[in-house]
Amino acid sequence: MRTINISEQSLIDALVFRVKAYLELIKLRLSALVTFSAVFGFILGDTGAIFSWVAFFALMIGGFLITGASGAANEILEKEYDKLMKRTEKRPLPMKQISLQEAYLFTFITGFLGISILWFFTNPLTTLLGVLSMVLYIFVYTPLKRVGPIAVFVGAIPGAMPPLLGWTAATGAISVEAIIIFGIQFIWQFPHFWAIAWVSDEDYKRAGFKLLPSGGKKDLNTAIQIMIYTLFLIPLGLLPMYFGLTGINSAVVVTICGVLFLAQTFSLMRDCSRKSALKIMFGSFLYLPIVQIAYLLDKI
Repeated sequence: MRTINISEQSLIDALVFRVKAYLELIKLRLSALVTFSAVFGFILGDTGAIFSWVAFFALMIGGFLITGASGAANEILEKEYDKLMKRTEKRPLPMKQISLQEAYLFTFITGFLGISILWFFTNPLTTLLGVLSMVLYIFVYTPLKRVGPIAVFVGAIPGAMPPLLGWTAATGAISVEAIIIFGIQFIWQFPHFWAIAWVSDEDYKRAGFKLLPSGGKKDLNTAIQIMIYTLFLIPLGLLPMYFGLTGINSAVVVTICGVLFLAQTFSLMRDCSRKSALKIMFGSFLYLPIVQIAYLLDKI
């Protein structure tokens, strides 16, 4: 059995370190969640006699690369602001684990490959939506974060795009059902974003980010707005059943999840505490995948 010498081990360690840095640059966990939403949209939209594995894997890979490139571009544009926040100060660019030139090149190649894969193996509509999502996230949402809470509205559009991309990759068209699954994820973005902004308020203020509504205050008005958008999720969650996309089983699950999610907002309205906002944040992370899995199981 061959032993690894010190120089080889150092090379392996250096390689692992670089890979981890690039995975953090593309925001691996976020990219994986976004890809799951796109896969959800594809499976829900697929009604053909033969499942298109080529389009499915192209969506997975292309969608992941586009999302990763968007995340990397976001970190490039916010590299100076990331240094000011505890939650981002250890990212690859502030820590100089990756040079700015490397980050630019990596982002361009990743984005180009993602777009190319969607273009050649899905359809023009899906590719166009993917490019639109990138443009909105990088060039509109990212700079608007320092302007005001309008950034949350703009950011919710690319944030809700993945299931729509999945649907168009499977069907080649935008239908009422596609708008519904887009709308659910779009509305979900508001309590999700605002809960994060509430929890990270001090950090965001250091970087000049302005995401909370009601003048950026952690008060009852902001808590009420979070409650209202969460409330909308309950009737929206029933629309897939109403339009025959899913059945009663997922409707029950979605309603229960919606009520539990809504209940957390009442706690925030009562005490306006960071602890309550943290519960909403974690609740939002659980809500979306549970709901999407329920829809898929109901269809299958």
